[in-house]
Amino acid sequence: MAEPQIAQKSPFSLELEPGTYWWCRCGRSQTQPFCDGSHKDTEFTPVKVEINEPTKVALCGCKHTANQPFCDGSHNKL
Repeated sequence: MAEPQIAQKSPFSLELEPGTYWWCRCGRSQTQPFCDGSHKDTEFTPVKVEINEPTKVALCGCKHTANQPFCDGSHNKL
């Protein structure tokens, strides 16, 4: 299996409004942490994130989390 590109070695801390978001798994997107379609030539697909109320989230920036799309501290081991 291919390894994702590391977008950054820290989480993306964001305040998200209710809605549907697509988290980039490949690390190639220019609109991190969200998908812009850059995965088209890879085996990666984005992860759908449903937000039901305004909330603060920490989305993984290193793309190695076991709790996709949320940061689990995996960046500390890279």
